[in-house]
Amino acid sequence: MNSLSRFLVELQDISFLFWRMLRGLRKQPRYFDEMIRQMDSIGVGSLAIVSLTGFFTGSVLILQAYPTLEYYGAQSSAGQSVAITLIRELGPVLCALMVAGRVGSAISAELGSMVVSQQIDAMRALGTSPARKLITPRVIALVVTLPLLTVAADVFGLIGGGIIARYLYALDANTYITSLRAGITIQDIIGGIIKPIAFGFIIGLISCHKGLTTQGGTVGVGKSTTDAVVLSSITVIIADFFLSKVLQGFFGNTLF
Repeated sequence: MNSLSRFLVELQDISFLFWRMLRGLRKQPRYFDEMIRQMDSIGVGSLAIVSLTGFFTGSVLILQAYPTLEYYGAQSSAGQSVAITLIRELGPVLCALMVAGRVGSAISAELGSMVVSQQIDAMRALGTSPARKLITPRVIALVVTLPLLTVAADVFGLIGGGIIARYLYALDANTYITSLRAGITIQDIIGGIIKPIAFGFIIGLISCHKGLTTQGGTVGVGKSTTDAVVLSSITVIIADFFLSKVLQGFFGNTLF
């Protein structure tokens, strides 16, 4: 089977998994306790690494942009440049990549271990749907928590940029804050929330699919985990381009 055929088969399997997840939302039980547990694991567990990533991303944006802005006499636009870059693109994408590496790998490894130890077969034998109990709570948890994590990363990024601008380049704090307000629009915020929602679906579905299709024992678990992270990361970057284009067409060229 060549690469194109494998890709089409995987796309079909992921689409079928998505359909089974949607069907599971209409049936009882819905495993709300498992959803809350996954939200806690994904959201609270990822908050530190996402906040740290956002803080230093905003810091390095100011570090690289300010000398150029100063050369053209546009220091007052420093906050605006950070806000636009962070909220529109870097915040959602970097946050998704961090979550794909931390959470996507964990989901794939957990489900893969359950497959090789035949726990999934035991669940089916007992009449429990793996899609409703294992897949739906994890995907919904990612869809809910990833936008919140992105907001946290954006906030810490803006704070990091402000600290560097104030204490390294002596930019007045009021000037930075005023520039932030001028740079952030409601369209930016909407676009910055829509992207993480889509990325949450992508990471959740791919990670669950790779975990449930694990073969080859413990070695297969490691391979599935690696494949889940790599495929999720690549798909997030590709999806970001198309989402940006769609949002640009919807909101106009002033947004993206």
